[in-house]
Amino acid sequence: MSHYINRIQEKIEPLRQQIINHKVYSVINDLDDLKVFMQYHVYAVWDFMSLLKSLQNNLTCTKVPWFPTASADTRYLINEIVVGEESDVDMDGNRKSHFELYLDAMHQAEADTSHIEKFIEVLKESENFDSAFVVAGTPKAARSFVNFTFDIIKSQKSYLQAAIFTFGREDLIPGMFLSIINDIHLSIPERISIFKYYLERHIEVDGDHHSHLALEMTANLCGDNETFWQEAENATIESLKKRIELWDGVYESINAKKVSLS
Repeated sequence: MSHYINRIQEKIEPLRQQIINHKVYSVINDLDDLKVFMQYHVYAVWDFMSLLKSLQNNLTCTKVPWFPTASADTRYLINEIVVGEESDVDMDGNRKSHFELYLDAMHQAEADTSHIEKFIEVLKESENFDSAFVVAGTPKAARSFVNFTFDIIKSQKSYLQAAIFTFGREDLIPGMFLSIINDIHLSIPERISIFKYYLERHIEVDGDHHSHLALEMTANLCGDNETFWQEAENATIESLKKRIELWDGVYESINAKKVSLS
């Protein structure tokens, strides 16, 4: 099945390069710019957790009475990823999901968390995404990104969920961005140390061990089904395009802020 994986990786490489070399990184020069980035990116961190839990619900038994599901190997792979993403450790060794860790980073940087918090509050009460987006004032690019993710979730096709999880989310943090964060950290470590830790933890956990597990999970779910692999490729391409749109939105927002201040 490695030839299917190689085919997808080759097909999406130009899009990956667009993301890794996106112009948004060139306009993040200080903490205020980073705050804008975080206010968009936090939606992707949140819906990543939703995608992950959807996979766990579909691939394991999360109901009572319990019954074994099809593949013990796949159950193991998704459960191990969930443990790392939903109950990792923060800088002090306290258990946190990566989303909660990201919110901690935003609070430390004094980035505005009211939009994402209002979005979650309204969504909990109404289960209506459109209402939650409107009340929270969610940026258009973040709204489009989340809507695509939940379209894949609602498809109930585990192999598509696994594909965008595997190829559309991992290994997309460029060295350029890490250098920018390290430079900001040198001047104001008390405001950015948690975000720096989040990025380092993301690379350590998600970019290495989890990416290997995710590849194996996707391969197990698609098997030798050519149709599944083609659908997975198409979904992955669309997910990367949505990431580019998200970064475009951040870029335009940061630029607009700079113009208004000049």
